[in-house]
Amino acid sequence: MNVWHNKMQNLNTVPPEIKILFNHIYEYKKGIRSMVLYTINKTYETIATQRLENQQIPYLIQDIGKRAVNIFFGKPECIEAIRMVVNRPLNQLTPEEDFILGAILGYGIRLQCKRFCTRKNKTTKNVNTTLYSQQAKTG
Repeated sequence: MNVWHNKMQNLNTVPPEIKILFNHIYEYKKGIRSMVLYTINKTYETIATQRLENQQIPYLIQDIGKRAVNIFFGKPECIEAIRMVVNRPLNQLTPEEDFILGAILGYGIRLQCKRFCTRKNKTTKNVNTTLYSQQAKTG
């Protein structure tokens, strides 16, 4: 058997989660993305971080529970911005922080604006409902 065949056999044994990571790294290296957020099972965290370190790609790990981690990786200035914005679970980010994160990750600005407005209106409605409820009880 030749080396090419052995590599293909080894590639077939790579878990899908790692294949996706490899694809994200490929896109980053080709300049398609400046920043990546990848949620991965903790089982593969060491493999992922070793690969990023071997490729000399800056990264940041966010623990998100017993089974998974978020791995942010990309340009150093993007990682630094992520450190400033993401200081709690992603589902607890303010609409503004969520918007900044989406922009850093390169999500379409139109959809980010729509998402921001939806989240902001939801936040505003919750505040207004609470205020209205409090006024109705005292009034």
